[in-house]
Amino acid sequence: MSNKKPTGGVSLPLNQILSGDCIEAMNALPENSIDLVFADPPYNLQLKGDLHRPDNSKVDAVDDDWDQFDSFRAYDEFTRAWLKAARRVLKPNGAIWVIGSYHNIFRVGTSLQDAGYWILNDVIWRKTNPMPNFRGARLTNAHETMIWAGKSEKARPTFNYEALKALNDGVQMRSDWVLPICNGHERLKDEDGNKAHPTQKPESLLHRVLIGSTNVGDVVLDPFFGTGTTGAVAKKLGRDFIGIEREEAYRKVAEKRLKNIRKHDRQSLEVSKSKRAEPRVPFGQLVERGMLSPGEKLYALNGRHTAKVRADGTLVAHDAKGSIHQVGAALEGAPSCNGWTYWAFRKEGKMIPIDLLRQQIRSEMRN
Repeated sequence: MSNKKPTGGVSLPLNQILSGDCIEAMNALPENSIDLVFADPPYNLQLKGDLHRPDNSKVDAVDDDWDQFDSFRAYDEFTRAWLKAARRVLKPNGAIWVIGSYHNIFRVGTSLQDAGYWILNDVIWRKTNPMPNFRGARLTNAHETMIWAGKSEKARPTFNYEALKALNDGVQMRSDWVLPICNGHERLKDEDGNKAHPTQKPESLLHRVLIGSTNVGDVVLDPFFGTGTTGAVAKKLGRDFIGIEREEAYRKVAEKRLKNIRKHDRQSLEVSKSKRAEPRVPFGQLVERGMLSPGEKLYALNGRHTAKVRADGTLVAHDAKGSIHQVGAALEGAPSCNGWTYWAFRKEGKMIPIDLLRQQIRSEMRN
């Protein structure tokens, strides 16, 4: 996993896990080189003493050193430092996802905005199978919050709207995601059979994030790599990743995991794209290429109107002259009209939408 992509004369350590402090490691990467950052930072849970189930068995909670901070001030300083380092390496249209619980996400959100990021959405991950509140002193904590933000207000991050809609059975994706926590066969174990990481995220969560906000070949950076969920999903989906993890035990688990991941084939990785993202094809190009001829008649698919094609790619119908959209709107007395889906031409006695000709040109442009 040593392939590297040159960025401004400096090579990126693609598909590698870097050891050490995440701030130092990010500061060593070239500026404006990363498409997306996914960060699962320490939550600063502030646990006091051991936690036990009703049967008195001990809960394997997050009590590792990496989640311990002396004060909120110390945590905030750490947060500001790593967010600054992450923003430096993001491309101008790059974005970041940060996940957290009620212990830290509000503090992280403030630091994000103070650092110049522009918040796009907060997403609630509602867990179908959350861990109960064993002390019975509070509500069951059944969700975590993710913040999705652009590098700046002017940034235009990738958003595969149609792909997320397809994942959601054809309905616009909402900002509340109902997914199970990591368990069963997906939960990684150490040599003693214990959980390899206390907060391992499910691959389903990263799949949705990467499908929605990256493209094939993008570089995804995870500064708190853990056992490598971000890298595993990125590899499957044809994205490059860079992981940073200071704990050797987690790196070993992640490396073993990533060796067994196979990338899907290129055709399988294609996702539904918004029509706005398709190459623009002027109607006049159909006339230039002889696909339609000056003087040829177009027919409204609703059967009510006809128009004549002119040599410059405009139409004329009675007193209406202009683009396929303008003439369609004028004839229908409507404020607007999508001429591509309104007009058709006749061939061998059949009505054929002009949009089929546009799709033919677009197909040629992709090849």
